[in-house]
Amino acid sequence: WCSRKSHALKSWVLRRLQNQYGDLYTQENVVLSGTHTHSGPAGYFQYTIFVLSSEGFSRRTFEFIVDGIVKSIDMAHRNLKPGRIFVNKGNVEGAQINRSPYSYLQNPLSERNRYSANTDKEMLVLKMVDLNGEDLGLISWFAVHPVSMNNTNHLVNSDNVGYVSYMFEQEKNKGELPGQGPFVAAFASSNLGDVSPNILGPHCINTGESCDNFNSFCPIGGSDMCMAAGPGKDMFDSTRIIGDTIYQKAKELYDIASQEILGPLSAAHQWVNMTDVTVQLNSTHTAKTCKPALGHSFAAGTIDGVGGLNFTQGATEGDPFWDSIRDQLLGEPSNETKDCHKPKPILLSTGEMSRPHPWHPEIVDVQIITLGSLVIAAVPGEPTTMSGRRLREAIQKEFETSGRQNMTVVIAGLCNVYTHYIATYEEYQVSLEAPDTVANLSRGPEPPFFSQLMLPLTSNQVDRTPENTTFGDVLHPAKPEYQRGEVAEVMFVGANPKNSAENLTDHTFLTVEKYENTSAMWQIVHNDASWDTRFYWHKGSSGQSNVTIEWHIAGTTPLGLYRIRYFGHNRKQNFLQPAVFLPFQGASAPFWVTIK
Repeated sequence: WCSRKSHALKSWVLRRLQNQYGDLYTQENVVLSGTHTHSGPAGYFQYTIFVLSSEGFSRRTFEFIVDGIVKSIDMAHRNLKPGRIFVNKGNVEGAQINRSPYSYLQNPLSERNRYSANTDKEMLVLKMVDLNGEDLGLISWFAVHPVSMNNTNHLVNSDNVGYVSYMFEQEKNKGELPGQGPFVAAFASSNLGDVSPNILGPHCINTGESCDNFNSFCPIGGSDMCMAAGPGKDMFDSTRIIGDTIYQKAKELYDIASQEILGPLSAAHQWVNMTDVTVQLNSTHTAKTCKPALGHSFAAGTIDGVGGLNFTQGATEGDPFWDSIRDQLLGEPSNETKDCHKPKPILLSTGEMSRPHPWHPEIVDVQIITLGSLVIAAVPGEPTTMSGRRLREAIQKEFETSGRQNMTVVIAGLCNVYTHYIATYEEYQVSLEAPDTVANLSRGPEPPFFSQLMLPLTSNQVDRTPENTTFGDVLHPAKPEYQRGEVAEVMFVGANPKNSAENLTDHTFLTVEKYENTSAMWQIVHNDASWDTRFYWHKGSSGQSNVTIEWHIAGTTPLGLYRIRYFGHNRKQNFLQPAVFLPFQGASAPFWVTIK
């Protein structure tokens, strides 16, 4: 699952589905909801602000994600069968904190008193079985940010919620590799905007003292030094601990789910121009939305990942230095935009910036799915705890006015397109990092589709090998023997991993294989999606690179003879000829896993 969605992505998915299935899958009944990770591939957005950090649009990444989504839907379609759905709810303890507690406190005391915590701890699980009661899969919603892996991480991974999915599917698909087997476990985003899994809270990384204050500020080093820590000894351990906490509750709720969901399925979708919406505040007053803009607090980041340019969270005044640079390079925000976004000081007036393409979406999806008494509100952003609560209540009231009582509403965040954080009015007054507020359907105005997207800022390079080597050759071999709990490590002559995106959506970069004496064959026991494996690509000069594969050998690993294999594609291109991508592979020498 990718972290966030774009108009172009969903548009291409629907085109592919409609070519294959006609009008069965439509804008109304297809929701793309990112399970969310800050450690995924980027470059698939059409709006400029979202592809700057990825150095431009990556067509390979875009097509790879589209292919994967369409393949998943196609597999689900081909395996359709009658079944039953059960729902269960329960609280998850010890997996989250509010990372903007001072903003949360701006909400009315009377409203806060209605809740026992400043985060939503409730998890909702949908259990799906066939008519014989055999397990098929689950979808679960729980508010937690997948940022147990911090911003020093260089691996592509799915973070804590991905670990939960991995654990659940490994339990249900016994003997299968990750991503294989019939059971599917999806852990979706909810109102997680101000929710962190780094439960030890913010501390100054240079002194160790707490920086749990309004500006997340350290006496020495400022906001750049303030980072939240997870419960583990490192980010991998924290990912595992938080993931396991969520997994244990999800498994409990799944096992005892008995309330069946009955009733019709319906869906509705509308495009809304969020720069021109009039909101009825009360019987006498209205307010109007405006063009999007990013404030100075946006550049400060959060306690889960600071911005690094010494911006301060909670800033209510601009910075003359950065404002002058902005005015010279990108243009000064209009007075209209400044007034509309008060009290937020604007760093980037993205709604007024259009080169090389518009910087921010103005038209966004509003979508809702009902399944019996369950309502899934597909939101194109990340609502905070309290804004999510208000949205759920507002939707429930709308159903009540039409005679449908006791509806359960879940917020499905990060759906279809991304519009940043969604805060309450009161939270916005202290400049939480949020550029937007939320306010028989007509279709609404469709968003633009850019036929030419922002070109990559990095060139594609031909892969080369060191002298007297070929792709896949072993540079640093494995040891002859490892004990359980140790790390087996092999370095290969490598090539750019992006090359493999041109080929197979089910490609794996590595396997760990065990020699089976009974069959005299090598049996794959892990791949690149396994929790115990890690794949590192090290870029060198002149197109040369190497790959290091690690296998963290678990304490329960069966003893025996193993090897590690590497699979890749190298880019080859002759002058004025189209590039070709050639597959290759490498293998370590066999090694033994023994007991201590």
